[in-house]
Amino acid sequence: MKMNRVLLIAILYLLMVIPEMQAQNNEQKPNFVIILADDLGYGDLGYTGSTQIRTPNIDALAAEGVVFDQGYVSAPVCGPSRAGLMTGRNQVTFGFDNNPIVDLPQFDNNFVGIPVEINTIANRLGELGYVNGLIGKWHLGDAAHFHPLKRGFHEVWTYPHGGHHYFKSEPEGKGYLSPIECNYKTPEPITYITDDKGDECVDFIRRHKDEQFFLYASFNAPHTPLQATEEDLKLYSHIEDKNRRTYCAMVHRLDVNVGRIVSELKEHDLYDNTVIVFLSDNGGPVSGKNPWTINAPLRGSKGILLEGGIRVPFTMTWPKGIEAGAAYDKLVSALDITPTFVALAGGDIPAKEKMDGVNIFPFINGDNAGEPHPDMKWRFTISASIREADWKLVRLPDRLPMLYNLKNDIAEQNDVADQHRERVVRMLKTLGDWDVSCPQVLYLEGNPWRRNQIDLYDKEYQLVQPEVN
Repeated sequence: MKMNRVLLIAILYLLMVIPEMQAQNNEQKPNFVIILADDLGYGDLGYTGSTQIRTPNIDALAAEGVVFDQGYVSAPVCGPSRAGLMTGRNQVTFGFDNNPIVDLPQFDNNFVGIPVEINTIANRLGELGYVNGLIGKWHLGDAAHFHPLKRGFHEVWTYPHGGHHYFKSEPEGKGYLSPIECNYKTPEPITYITDDKGDECVDFIRRHKDEQFFLYASFNAPHTPLQATEEDLKLYSHIEDKNRRTYCAMVHRLDVNVGRIVSELKEHDLYDNTVIVFLSDNGGPVSGKNPWTINAPLRGSKGILLEGGIRVPFTMTWPKGIEAGAAYDKLVSALDITPTFVALAGGDIPAKEKMDGVNIFPFINGDNAGEPHPDMKWRFTISASIREADWKLVRLPDRLPMLYNLKNDIAEQNDVADQHRERVVRMLKTLGDWDVSCPQVLYLEGNPWRRNQIDLYDKEYQLVQPEVN
């Protein structure tokens, strides 16, 4: 009888203590927010040097966290870049080389997306008890089995394809007029889609403030179509070029909604223990006679592997864990976000899953003084590139390989390949071995894009900010 009483007391004690221990453990786990801009020019934020666009909320995130001076994405266009971000794996290692556009008859839409056997960041955080929400652009496969609700997300407000009209949708609309898809409510009519996404992000935080959550705030701003509110256009009425004026207004509205997300986190005392990553999915597009984005001081643009296509504004803010005002100058990739978040959530990724990204938190906080990445590699349609320390090699089909020392030449103005033949040969070998070890591509975009990309390597780029505000 005495033993039964002791056992009963022990059970009652555990029933009281275990939930309390779990609650304390949950309190220590951070929430996660990724705020992803779309086609944002490197030089089009206040903290990256813009003389025209005011972005106080994004600048505040940069000031209150760490700025990655050499922060990269894994591709210079939306789809494959996002595939890398969502998986922590370089997307060419599972055949996702191009934008998911099925414009050639020999490719099957059922294979145009992240393969279903590849885990996403949402899969991993969901297993660790997180509620996962996607608000905005997906662009990682339109077939039913690629839908974000089947890739680890619990709540989704999204649309098919790679973009959307900013002011309207249609019930039977196609392409950029497609209706909004939402699994947790009947979507309201679009007002201005950047604001609508802000509304949904704020509401997601409000609904899940008492749970561990991961919010993927996937904006399509400032991707085309170039559409801004009249109110925001007035703020930039002094800019003569119409496209540039509209683009500046779109970036402004993105910044406003970044501020709304941060304010909501602060409202519920969540900000200090929320890891917020802000970045763009690739560099700004700089094509045509009057390009509207500025990637200064970087040369290049969306679609190519010069710095302007793959080096992006990239910050991480976490008041509880990251010292404010820090700058980190070693190589960091969007591929690092998944393993970093999983580690901070208390999880582990088996080595057999072959992550290309790493947990960068020990490097940020000084526990590891080494290099997160001894090198980085890219492959995109007609081009490939490798970065080793300060050296970057770019391989194209119509010319000899180009070599740049980015420490001395961030704008890639001086090709020094003929002065470093041995380095070129060695880097080409490393790049080529990796290239031929990657699997076959799942699909290809049409040939006109290949011609366009080659031409972009020969274009003149604006490498300084405008003098007039």
